[in-house]
Amino acid sequence: MSFEAVSKQVNLELIKSIACLSEEEQAFKDKRDQELRDVITGKDQRFLLVIGPCSADNEEAVLEYAKKLAAIQEKVKDKIFIVQRVYTGKPRTNGDGYKGMLHQQDPNGETNLIRGMVAVRKLHKRVIVEAGLTTADEMLYPENLVFVDDLVSYHAVGARSVEDQQHRFVASGIDAPTGLKNPTSGNMKVLFNSLHAAQRSQEFIFSGSEVKTSGNELAHVILRGALSEQGQFVPNYHYEDLLKAVKAYKADDYQNPFIIVDTNHDNSGKQYLEQIRIVKEVLINRAWNEDIKQMVRGFMIESYLEDGRQDISEGTYGKSITDPCLGWDKTEELIQYIYENI
Repeated sequence: MSFEAVSKQVNLELIKSIACLSEEEQAFKDKRDQELRDVITGKDQRFLLVIGPCSADNEEAVLEYAKKLAAIQEKVKDKIFIVQRVYTGKPRTNGDGYKGMLHQQDPNGETNLIRGMVAVRKLHKRVIVEAGLTTADEMLYPENLVFVDDLVSYHAVGARSVEDQQHRFVASGIDAPTGLKNPTSGNMKVLFNSLHAAQRSQEFIFSGSEVKTSGNELAHVILRGALSEQGQFVPNYHYEDLLKAVKAYKADDYQNPFIIVDTNHDNSGKQYLEQIRIVKEVLINRAWNEDIKQMVRGFMIESYLEDGRQDISEGTYGKSITDPCLGWDKTEELIQYIYENI
């Protein structure tokens, strides 16, 4: 076993000096960030959509998508608050495959994480400045948080990471909404243990120093379905599943109860068109039960310019190279449906 340094020590100040926001741009982001906090705490009763490509695999395609999404945000802003998925690091089940822009700026190119950090910062800034949206990203590597914490408005801890103590503890120090996905097993006790840890103050080693966090009162849960030991998809967006999540929230002293339903992944069984039906079912369940309506106040939806997915070699612009996504036309129709039925 060995590690080989393939670059000099990363200069945090240098990386963070790239793609900084101007004073005016920062004020715009701060305003939207406060609105997002108010959505999570319930001061703002708008419905949250965290929506966008499975992976940010092409800068220009992501920007084109962002501008389309921003136009819809303007139309539905009285009822819906939109944060764009700009997911730049991708967890891989067996370690193989495309790992995101952080690793490869060109999916066909070589791995270079230093250039990747720069590319990630530039993309998040472009979405903020050119499209007028704020962004969400997965905290795949906790130690990389410090390179993007000034640009990313919403952080997610994935199903493979949510049981990891470092992810939980770092989440407890994030000053932004942080969604915790249920583990791939679907174990709700594990999920709410993670939430407990993320909402409390923690002490640990981070970035070479001993730190103490304040606890993240904006941490909340994301239901993304599960995978059984037999390899079968087990959804957790049905009425009884939502009631279980509501009950788990009520069983402890959690702050700002908030549930997001991830409409893809194991909830859809990787059948991306199922996202439309799942959204409609959840909205019906909200109408049936006041507790569900008060806590289930967001969707995470995977969509892009083109329907489905492709292998990297196919090269279709705006089509996912990871999980299949809804295309733009279906996305626009779905957002309008949500707007009319929340």
